[in-house]
Amino acid sequence: MHLPTALLNRLRGPGLVGHVIAMLAGALSTLSFAPYHLWPLGMLSVALLYQGLCQVDSKQAAVRGGAWGLGLFASGVSWIYISIHLHGNASPLLAGVLTGGLELILSLFFALMAWVWVRFFRSHGPWFGSLSFAAIWVAQEIFRSWFLTGFPWLYHGYAHTQTWLNGWAPVGGVWLVGGISVFIACLLSEWQLLRRPKQALAALLLVAAFWCGGYALQQVNWTQSKGDPLTVNLVQANIEQALKWDPDYITHTLSLYRDLTYAQPATDLVVWPETAVPVLQSQGQYFVDGIAANLAKRGSTLITGIPVDDMQPAGMKIYNGIMVGGSEPQSEYLKQKLVPFGEFVPMEELLRGLIDFFNLPMSSFSRGPADQGPLLAAGYRLAPLICYEAVYPDFAARQAAQSDLLITISNDSWFGSSIGPLQHLQMAQMRAIESQRWMIRATNNGVTALIDEQGRIRQRIAQFQQEVLLGEVQPMQGLTPYLRWQSAPLMALVVLVLLVIGLRRRRQNTR
Repeated sequence: MHLPTALLNRLRGPGLVGHVIAMLAGALSTLSFAPYHLWPLGMLSVALLYQGLCQVDSKQAAVRGGAWGLGLFASGVSWIYISIHLHGNASPLLAGVLTGGLELILSLFFALMAWVWVRFFRSHGPWFGSLSFAAIWVAQEIFRSWFLTGFPWLYHGYAHTQTWLNGWAPVGGVWLVGGISVFIACLLSEWQLLRRPKQALAALLLVAAFWCGGYALQQVNWTQSKGDPLTVNLVQANIEQALKWDPDYITHTLSLYRDLTYAQPATDLVVWPETAVPVLQSQGQYFVDGIAANLAKRGSTLITGIPVDDMQPAGMKIYNGIMVGGSEPQSEYLKQKLVPFGEFVPMEELLRGLIDFFNLPMSSFSRGPADQGPLLAAGYRLAPLICYEAVYPDFAARQAAQSDLLITISNDSWFGSSIGPLQHLQMAQMRAIESQRWMIRATNNGVTALIDEQGRIRQRIAQFQQEVLLGEVQPMQGLTPYLRWQSAPLMALVVLVLLVIGLRRRRQNTR
């Protein structure tokens, strides 16, 4: 027996060997994302999981799906360890336990997905089997975007940010791109089609239609230019995370942003990153207003991240904010999607103070209101996305639908030189593709970038460099189908597909 055939048989059969192969396959999927961009490995990874579930019972399927998910998250979000250990002052053992615990919890999404597919939808035919698997995959990813505030990271569609399949993103977002890719991967893994020439030809034609359709959709201009391009100045100050909130370093930080900004020629917009002003707004407003007033004389508008404090009858609330300096009326946005433990502590009464990680600087932010409009600057509407918010597809789409440009400010210093910040950049590219709008991305230590409406990075500053990016962005108008309807049509399609296949399977089982 040839080695590939033997491995495939072990993968399909129950037992530990199949689970280990599935875990390795999950780890393989990480190589399809940034910074590696080996997208065929992502499809191979999905195909291995699919084949590994074709002959096992539902209990074995749950373990196998969980093993695949653990491989994905252990390799793909291991960078969380850096923030817990280095910046949360947790011991290597404790940081490893906390990181591993999170990865194990996240793997349960794939365990549930695999169990549901095998228990209720697995079909003996390659067409319905592949289609139902892709549908449940999409449902799992959408579910993961909101359950317990969501962890919308490592969606399969991000692997195709630079392939023809990204043409489907303005139609159905990253979830549609991922669903198509999963369907193709599963269908091409069905070797029995080779014994049926007509079906094999039909499968190849369908695969070609998806790829060529994506290329054709890339040529569609869902949006159009609005007005003249804006010149921008993005300041990447490269402040070390350990110094960012140090009271003795704040004056130096503010002076650095001021001096880097003034040293550049006048531009329409000047953008500083997330919490670039590391003091509460009530204390730092005078500084922002002074800089904004000086820039206004040059025809420039300042946009900066700043913690916003608000005294209410129930007590002080602090928000992670972004503001347009010196605007009348003042334009600001308060972050809605907060990072668990980084910006708020779940079960705070129990966890706060147990270890340093649960007491990080600025980890008591409040959630901003849901009815906030876009920022108004230089005569245009900007969709604000603060750091983590850029990874929520539907949330970003709702923001973008009201706006002419996307702007995201971030501070990925928490994750050092890991792959996390580069994955984050890739997600920002997908948001630009979905909305067909330019993205302004300003970060503390990289990657600061300008991304066009096709998701291409036009200019960037490498990580860990103190530099200023000067460039142009083009405001856009019009709505892509995804901005108009978000994920509602795709979810309706998923429900319809699963309903039809579920009823068909039930009839087969009752014969």
